[in-house]
Amino acid sequence: MIGFITAIILFNLVAFTTNKRLNKNQLLHIWTFTIAFQAVTETYRDFKYHRYWYFTKEINWWVLPAFTVLIPPVNIIFLNWYPFKQLLYKQLLYLLCWVIAITLYELITLLPEPWGYFRHNWWRTWYSLLVNPVLLIAVLLYYKWVCKIENQAIK
Repeated sequence: MIGFITAIILFNLVAFTTNKRLNKNQLLHIWTFTIAFQAVTETYRDFKYHRYWYFTKEINWWVLPAFTVLIPPVNIIFLNWYPFKQLLYKQLLYLLCWVIAITLYELITLLPEPWGYFRHNWWRTWYSLLVNPVLLIAVLLYYKWVCKIENQAIK
């Protein structure tokens, strides 16, 4: 539980004190998209296939903070620091660094209580190495779409 609460505070603090790129509309979009996207993917990965879970196998209230205030600021940090105007290889390197960092964080969350709060069933960490780039690219594409819509609304 200590690790869970610490991560929520740390991720939100970093997201909102370092954000220089995302406006309030984009923050709201990314926050809402993250909650919806995670709820859909977790429903299948966790509840249907029992790949992993937060705290206990049962549906519990502690999943809500994970969905609503733990992951959204991570996506905000990812987008805020994303090297949009850099060459493709630098963007790919940035993505790779994030995939590695997220996977290392996942390993930390697997520690016993009080630091860990995440549990694997048959899911393996290397699966995350394959899935996390897809999830980050989905967030990136959604952000670009929101920016495009905002630019069209201005005209």
